[in-house]
Amino acid sequence: MKHCGTKRLETQRLILRRFTMQDAAAMFLNWATDENVTKYLSWPPHANVGVTEAVLKIWVDAYEKKDFYQWAIVLKSNGDAPIGSICAVWLNERTDAVDIGYCIGSRWWHQGVMSEALQAVIDFFFDEVEANRIEADHDVNNPHSGMVMRHCGMRYEGTMRSAGRNNQGLCDLCRYAILKTDR
Repeated sequence: MKHCGTKRLETQRLILRRFTMQDAAAMFLNWATDENVTKYLSWPPHANVGVTEAVLKIWVDAYEKKDFYQWAIVLKSNGDAPIGSICAVWLNERTDAVDIGYCIGSRWWHQGVMSEALQAVIDFFFDEVEANRIEADHDVNNPHSGMVMRHCGMRYEGTMRSAGRNNQGLCDLCRYAILKTDR
């Protein structure tokens, strides 16, 4: 893959950009403390803004690496405050594969925002990074995440039993993927 780091991406309604330390308050308020958002994630709701600042510091420092991809999701109509995040959870250089993870504040659920963000990231990884495969998983009890994946052309590949752990404990994971040749 041809890594180029987290570049600014733009869609009709969204800007996907790098996080800054100034995003701590918005991240804390918009999704990091929302138990509905973190229910199926592997990290607990942030107890205070200091936790959010510590996470952002790690991300901001990692932006100097060409193989680090972490975007703040910003609605153009909302100013510059992020409402969620989307990232490459891991990269498999041997198979040119990227695993994507995302979350968004519950106020913005069911508005097509995450599908729009995921589509932009899929296009970026295929067109600029030259990935061959984009994949993502979701807890079987969180079917709306699978709907986002299907909306972006990802195909269901199966359910892996007790393959993940999140704030609900061990969970079965549904795997979705799209290949560059599927487009």
